[in-house]
Amino acid sequence: MTEVVTSANPGLSQPLLAKRTSKRWMISALVTTAIVALPVLSVIILALFPEENIWPHLLETTLPRYLVTTIKLMIGVGVITLAIGLATAWAVTMCEFPGRKFFEWALMLPFAVPAYVIAYVYTSLLDYAGPVQIALRDWFGWQSAADYWFPEIRSLGGATIMIGLVLYPYVYLLGRAAFLEQSPSLFAVSRSLGHSALSTFFKVVLPIARPAIAVGLSLVLMETLNDFGTVDFFAVQTLTAGLFDTWMNLGNLGGAAQIATTMLMFVVLLVTLERYSRRRQQQFAARDNREPLHRFTMSFPRQMICVVVCAVPLVLGFVIPGATLGYYAWEYFDVSWNPDFLRNTMNSLFLSGSAALTTLVIGVTLAYSRRLHNTRGMQVLMRLSSLGYAMPGAVLAVGVIVPLAGFDNWLDSLMRDYLGVSTGLLLSGSAFALIFAYTVRFLAVSAGSVESALQKVTPSMDMASRSLGHSPGKTLVKVHLPMLRGTLITAALVVFVDCMKELPATLILRPFNYETLATYVYQFASDEQLYHSALPALIIVLAGIIPIILMNRSISNSRSMA
Repeated sequence: MTEVVTSANPGLSQPLLAKRTSKRWMISALVTTAIVALPVLSVIILALFPEENIWPHLLETTLPRYLVTTIKLMIGVGVITLAIGLATAWAVTMCEFPGRKFFEWALMLPFAVPAYVIAYVYTSLLDYAGPVQIALRDWFGWQSAADYWFPEIRSLGGATIMIGLVLYPYVYLLGRAAFLEQSPSLFAVSRSLGHSALSTFFKVVLPIARPAIAVGLSLVLMETLNDFGTVDFFAVQTLTAGLFDTWMNLGNLGGAAQIATTMLMFVVLLVTLERYSRRRQQQFAARDNREPLHRFTMSFPRQMICVVVCAVPLVLGFVIPGATLGYYAWEYFDVSWNPDFLRNTMNSLFLSGSAALTTLVIGVTLAYSRRLHNTRGMQVLMRLSSLGYAMPGAVLAVGVIVPLAGFDNWLDSLMRDYLGVSTGLLLSGSAFALIFAYTVRFLAVSAGSVESALQKVTPSMDMASRSLGHSPGKTLVKVHLPMLRGTLITAALVVFVDCMKELPATLILRPFNYETLATYVYQFASDEQLYHSALPALIIVLAGIIPIILMNRSISNSRSMA
């Protein structure tokens, strides 16, 4: 009798079956989040209970210097990225001038250049033995550095400019998207009151776009905190450089974890300030936010100012580094194209591809679990799973190596006692550690993209699928994944490129005699051999252009333009 009722009216038993099946998704999300959050917990525990507590020594000697330098660097980079990002975003969105459509997408190109690469390029150009100072000495007859003054590129100021030139696209992207979403009626009212384009920007547009700008600035500051290649090359003593020195040179993992915890406090402070800055701001889409925007028409001199404002960061952040790398790669191609380069390229492709696939699978699992169980608990799990993106690479490396090395030691001891066989470093000494670190670091990119895309799919699609007898898993495979194909590809590409550029975590976690393109470039550049590192650096830059094109299309298609 039960079977007849069930088959005649499957709607009676379907919710029970769906509920039981969806619990598995919730359990999967819980287990995944616990694994992803493990590095953060490991860092905190190791910092609180180190084998050798050198925290008092750090407080008395190096830590204050690390803190002051880090704060100065973050403030400087924040000012540069805000100035460039907001000025260029406003110009290409609301002002009409020659080359505007070109600058819309070209201004994102510096995002493809890692900060450490641009630092290597400008050092080779502006150092005492570089072509710029050589030309100046030839022109003016100077014999040595004592005859003239030239700004020192290897300094805190130099590092600030280098990092700012490649990170301003964070503010530019989010600022431009916020400007595009604003109502044309606001600009019309401002014009009717006699305000100029500049006055409208400061009095109307900027206050409304502040939440998006705060998010972009917080991302810039977290990336600045994460940087190691630039500050190491310029001998700038930040917290990241101090972490490496404490761990690699002093051999004190506990002290490194304590510095890592200090960096985590910076991250928490940045996230808190970002949310506090927009705590009382609630925005709703205006009815006319899909109408074409009418840009400001300006005189020819002002148009040229817009061209200069957009051209300078593009030339300094992409054209000069790209042209320099291209020239060196061409001139030294026969030297650079060798078995080491090919092997390291394959290593980078394997690690980045594996991490992109892993983050995609986990991201889909978490986002779909959130769709099935839209509860406060699932919201907390989603936030916890995104912690890795806010963690600097060096901090993440500390958090990853501790549990993996602990597991390897436990397994090795067990196998020695019972089988007399040593298993060695199965996890911490292999590529698994790198893939795990990349997955934790960039999981927020894929999970966030999939979650936002799933929110646009009407719940009636799920109900229709379940009424046909499909389980939540089959609904995901047959209904949602085909609809999310574009989002999945974009998310995978972004993660892939981020992994290609990642340096701090890779330097710490890579196995012995195992190099990637990022570490390959770092080693040559550290030895003042930029010519040999130009080809692998150029490959990293070219790989980063692909997601930039996709992001530009997504933003440009968000609204029609007049």
